[in-house]
Amino acid sequence: MRAAWCGFRSPLAGDIERYLGAKRAMGCKFASEDRTLRLLDRYLVEHRVLSLGEVTGACLEQFLASRGRVNARGFNHLLGVVRRLLDWMVDQQVLVESPLQLGPRREGVRRQPFLFDTDAIRRLLAAAALLPDNARAPMRGPAYETIFALLAGLGLRIGEVARLQCGDVDLEREALQIRDTKFGKSRLVPFGPKLSARLRVYLGLRERQGMPCRGAAPLFSWNGRHPVSTNTIRNTFRDDLLPQLALAVPAGVFGPHVHGLRHSFAVRTLLNWYRQGIAPATRLNHLSTFLGHVNPTSTAVYLTITSELFEQANRRFEAFAPAARAEMQP
Repeated sequence: MRAAWCGFRSPLAGDIERYLGAKRAMGCKFASEDRTLRLLDRYLVEHRVLSLGEVTGACLEQFLASRGRVNARGFNHLLGVVRRLLDWMVDQQVLVESPLQLGPRREGVRRQPFLFDTDAIRRLLAAAALLPDNARAPMRGPAYETIFALLAGLGLRIGEVARLQCGDVDLEREALQIRDTKFGKSRLVPFGPKLSARLRVYLGLRERQGMPCRGAAPLFSWNGRHPVSTNTIRNTFRDDLLPQLALAVPAGVFGPHVHGLRHSFAVRTLLNWYRQGIAPATRLNHLSTFLGHVNPTSTAVYLTITSELFEQANRRFEAFAPAARAEMQP
């Protein structure tokens, strides 16, 4: 096993550190980019690239090839991280132009995420509620029922739910304080009476078990001190719950996974707006804020992941078109 690569040591070291510092000052964690740029830095050191002038297009393409990214999406992510660093260096006048001219790989037909319908979510919560306790995990059923209710009902990220503290739950205002998000920003997420009732029941059970229910105590914890891990939630979903649901997966669709609950929430919200006669594009900023996206373009992708959205749009157009044509006739 290779030792961890501490610090930056290549000819790009100072520029990488300044680049990451500038991005983090804007509120971005940049953890994935940090890992990728450490790989690049290590590659340059191990291949004895000693000066900025030796960081050529061929050198960078060899680095990209060395990572063995066969999948177009993975390769393009790696390429994008390196390219954005070099473009920043051009903006900072460190480079006259980027040495990396390689274009992205073309993706094949992109598979869509599995979307959970209302019945699948209902059955998921029912199965979660019946999970038996074990020696290390008391109140396992109520905890997982509440965890998956929050994931499905509010579209939260799995890490956001895992890190919730008891003090983040405001039952009076019916809102959750989401801290330490993917992009380092906090937000307030409102919830309705059904989730409010679930949270009251769950907190009441915790209190009767003698577990801490206030302040910084983890909302979901088996020992009252450490929050449940995201991997534990994923493994429980995959190994204990998913086999019970027997979900039919359409062709061209990824198999069900926990993050699909977030996708499903976003698409369901957009569909509801369509059904109410509201153009989703006019509300993307609202959904983007609710989901904790920094850029609404991240939210706009949900407009393309289900054909039902387009079917709804077509029906609205067909209803509108005759009247529009009549108005246009002399």
